[in-house]
Amino acid sequence: MIQIKRLNSTDLDFQTSLERLLAFENAQDDAIDATVANILADMRNRKDAALIEYTNRFDRLSVTSAGQLELTQDQLQQSLAALPSSQRSALEQAAERIQQYHEKQPLGSWQYTEADGTLLGQKVTPLDRVGLYVPGGKASYPSSVLMNAIPAKVAGVQELIMVVPTPGGEKNDMVLAAAAISQIDRVFTIGGAQAVGALAYGTETIPQVDKIVGPGNAYVAAAKRRVFGIVGIDMVAGPSEILVICDGKTDPDWIAMDLFSQAEHDELAQSILLSPDADFLDRVQHSIDRQLSAMPRQAVIRASLENRGALILVNNLEEACRIANTIAPEHLELSVEQPEIWLQHIRHAGAIFLGRNACEALGDYCAGPNHVLPTSRTARFSSPLGVYDFQKRSSLIQVSEQATTKLGEIAATLAYGEGLQAHALSAEYRFKKH
Repeated sequence: MIQIKRLNSTDLDFQTSLERLLAFENAQDDAIDATVANILADMRNRKDAALIEYTNRFDRLSVTSAGQLELTQDQLQQSLAALPSSQRSALEQAAERIQQYHEKQPLGSWQYTEADGTLLGQKVTPLDRVGLYVPGGKASYPSSVLMNAIPAKVAGVQELIMVVPTPGGEKNDMVLAAAAISQIDRVFTIGGAQAVGALAYGTETIPQVDKIVGPGNAYVAAAKRRVFGIVGIDMVAGPSEILVICDGKTDPDWIAMDLFSQAEHDELAQSILLSPDADFLDRVQHSIDRQLSAMPRQAVIRASLENRGALILVNNLEEACRIANTIAPEHLELSVEQPEIWLQHIRHAGAIFLGRNACEALGDYCAGPNHVLPTSRTARFSSPLGVYDFQKRSSLIQVSEQATTKLGEIAATLAYGEGLQAHALSAEYRFKKH
């Protein structure tokens, strides 16, 4: 039997127990950070030479020039052609749905003209060049390619560069096929902190990008933290999370497998179920115990559920929603009747799945919305990856002759109040006509 925590919202120490459950030490490992700092400094100074050295060392390759690390478009197409028809069809259908969803995000430029003729607005422009980090080797995620690349293309990014490590020369056809379907411009077989450094600083072979997106291991995360400010980054994500609110009327096997779907990511992933039905929690526990042995990643699932999972009894669904807002989960399933009613109570969640049929796995792969989501309670102030993450906004200000005096007097008064005389005079010159 899996020793998953059982909490009750009526217990006097419930809040303390919940805080302890949610606590996650996301501090950087000093040894990793020191290693990454050295690699980035070396990449900045020696560029291609350092990239070749680190790639040969960490990925067990024997290249002599950085040019050997780039895959051609023909090679990407070959990987696409090599896929079984079912896999190719699934990738293409997922890509189409992801594109359709992101094309509906309204992010164009806008402006308005005031009565006196002053024009104000915002010009929205795409980033010039974006780098996409994709895990390689054993951890290969073609869905991550689609979710990061397609919004960038919809946004109008001029050049998208993908980096993916190939340890021992091992390439994943589904990852490269996803790159072909996403129309990624250039692909380099590099990974780790050295790949982040190459994208952030540029080398003789790899151009500098404006922003780096995509998941990676602890070294990649540490490198992204360090280069932020030189380039933009999407986020430094924590372990994956799912929170299920259920009224007790969904098949308990479905709910158990939904909890497994997050727990199998890694031992630090978090799966939590909230329900006002104590008998239902018991049935889910039984289903978890019965189904675990059939899972290929059962050891990971067990560790995740026992260390960070919980089955929580609540008084009612309204209380469940209040607790959900405290947790601010990456994924939230409202497995209830009339989920649209309870949706009105939810304020903080990365992605919200409405009803019994909307399992989180569909969001990971093909529903359409992005699966790059805020974790570790950052859904309180962050949003899913979208087209807007690949665009920037410039303010537009055109002042009419009629508005020059009015705005100038306001600005000058405030500037003198702040002790900034040049600011004040700059505004006054335009209506005093010195």
